[in-house]
Amino acid sequence: MAVNLKLPPAVPVAGVCLSACAAGIKANGSTDMVLFVLPENSVTAGVFTQNTFCAAPVSIAKDHLAKQNGAIQALLINSGNANAGTGEAGIKVAQGHCNALAELLECQDSQVLPYSTGVIGEPLPDAAMRASLPTLVNTLDESLTAWELCAKGIMTTDTVPKLTSKTLQVNGQTITITGLSKGAGMIEPDMATMLAYVFTDAAIAKADLDRALKTAVHGSFNSITVDSDTSTNDACMLTATGNGPALSCSDDQWDDFQDALNEVLLLLAQAIVRDAEGATKFITAEVTGGASIADCRAVGYGIANSPLVKTAMFASDPNVGRLLMAIGKVGINGLDPYSVKVFVNGLAVFEKGLLHPGYSEEKGSVVMQASDITVLVDLGMGGHQASIYTSDLSHDYVSINAEYRT
Repeated sequence: MAVNLKLPPAVPVAGVCLSACAAGIKANGSTDMVLFVLPENSVTAGVFTQNTFCAAPVSIAKDHLAKQNGAIQALLINSGNANAGTGEAGIKVAQGHCNALAELLECQDSQVLPYSTGVIGEPLPDAAMRASLPTLVNTLDESLTAWELCAKGIMTTDTVPKLTSKTLQVNGQTITITGLSKGAGMIEPDMATMLAYVFTDAAIAKADLDRALKTAVHGSFNSITVDSDTSTNDACMLTATGNGPALSCSDDQWDDFQDALNEVLLLLAQAIVRDAEGATKFITAEVTGGASIADCRAVGYGIANSPLVKTAMFASDPNVGRLLMAIGKVGINGLDPYSVKVFVNGLAVFEKGLLHPGYSEEKGSVVMQASDITVLVDLGMGGHQASIYTSDLSHDYVSINAEYRT
């Protein structure tokens, strides 16, 4: 189960219509198709996986988004099958779903963006999915229940749905930001996460929306890792429906909106780590005192992606040597081990090239028992900092992935 996962409650974004159904993609018969239909004047921005073997729907979604310059009417998502590694046949099937849905919604096929997540290398059940499209269209709803069903419908190995909101006041009017995400394994995005969809009722131009999304993604979905693997299907989308107050990056309250968006994406990104496959601990690698942000992020990922660190965390083993190994292997130019300080949940464990004089294995064992652990590393080189979020590596992680297709 997810580690200490408590998300603020979600609030529907007015005008966004949703539906979900079971099309038979998943063998267990659970919900596996989701549809979002957007208000007519909506603007959508997106970031996608950098994996060279990107899935068919990623290629189509990127193309459609560019062609329409963000004027998108529908997002169609399936879980249980990634439609990746399926060649031209996969492209044809995904495009066919866009065409069929566009006919039902009376919009252009390039105004439909497709997404898939699940097993790689298997063809989509085309007929079953096409047969489910009318059901999705005929059951569209704006209720919170519909949002909750859709958050469940995009899940694969997730144990809980991930859905949350943030509101803010702009010129006396309320702006709502609501997002949902999925992902539990194959997580070290090079842009976003497995799948994430965020909506706001603000009216924002495409260029500003792109800017806001990229800023928010950097400190959230681009700062997490479960297993250092970037999926073929990653996508993070941000839609502004235009039903609320107008905002631009030159406005005095733009920073308030950006901060709220950052918070929603960070909550969703951390939720993915807290629900990571087999996770028993949520770990923050907080690196300060860097000569650059890049150095801090490199050290953070060095810790967060180390199998030896992650297994020690799972075992609650106060093995300081593994942390030192992970910091040193990164190869930061000019790093002086005698200037580095390391703390675990506030306990000083290393400084001046030695274990801290007040540190003991007994004290280390106590702090390592916590389910939320912060490893703070002060590099002693400058004023930059960065935080990377990860999970431990357990027996269950191996079992889940060994048995993923059985």
